[in-house]
Amino acid sequence: MLPIGLNHMTVPHASTDQLLDVALAVGCVGIELRNDLAMALFDGRDPALVAAAAAAKGQRILALAEVKAFNQNTHDKLGDAETLIATANACVAEGVALIPAVSDQIIDRADQRAALRVALQALQPLLEKYGQKGLIEPLGFVTSTLRYKEDVVAVLDEMQRPACFAMVHDTFHHHVAGETAIYADLTAIVHISGVSDPAPAVDQMTDAHRVLVDADDRLGNIDQLRSLRAAGYTGPASFEAFAPEIHDMKDPAAALARSIAFINAGLADLTAGAA
Repeated sequence: MLPIGLNHMTVPHASTDQLLDVALAVGCVGIELRNDLAMALFDGRDPALVAAAAAAKGQRILALAEVKAFNQNTHDKLGDAETLIATANACVAEGVALIPAVSDQIIDRADQRAALRVALQALQPLLEKYGQKGLIEPLGFVTSTLRYKEDVVAVLDEMQRPACFAMVHDTFHHHVAGETAIYADLTAIVHISGVSDPAPAVDQMTDAHRVLVDADDRLGNIDQLRSLRAAGYTGPASFEAFAPEIHDMKDPAAALARSIAFINAGLADLTAGAA
């Protein structure tokens, strides 16, 4: 079976303990926690207590999100970035999400790479200091300031691929950006969500369209996961859904279980082959 994770954004009204309970109920290997929800990070609890609660339920903390707009004015944000990285270390998180800014205009790709290079060079010492991994997540929107994984790979190659950096493959953003290349060797986690609404064109898709993956999915989640697995990726696929109807689910565990069953059925021959 595919290792499954659960991003707090999928059930944003749940407390940390409730998130852990849902993750345990559906067989997840871990959770992702966030600092951009209505409640305080960890519900205001000490990071070490959250680490202990997760371990008691057999859950890893896959990532802590997020350093927002990390590729803009990075040097002005290093204090806040270090605080989050230190917190990730204290809760035994496996990485810190680095999320680029979204502009109001199209940014030249050379400028995107240049800004990324500056940001990564500034963040590298902090990540290495705390033994943390920065998880770079390109956003596929046309006005994203870091749209393509290809550009991340190019900059990481220039830097000799520091061990403190990896990428997030987000199935929504991969599709919206029109990317086809899979970089399994640099991917630390996969974010999964589906778009089932037939109305929006690809360039009209927004976070509000992102639901759980089912048979009506337009993003090709199964094909993307199959490609990742074929390329050697064995890490978790973590549900990250933003649609209001998902946030309002009365029984998120049941809905997640249905989506997990659908995904595993689509990967069944790969799982059998691995066994």
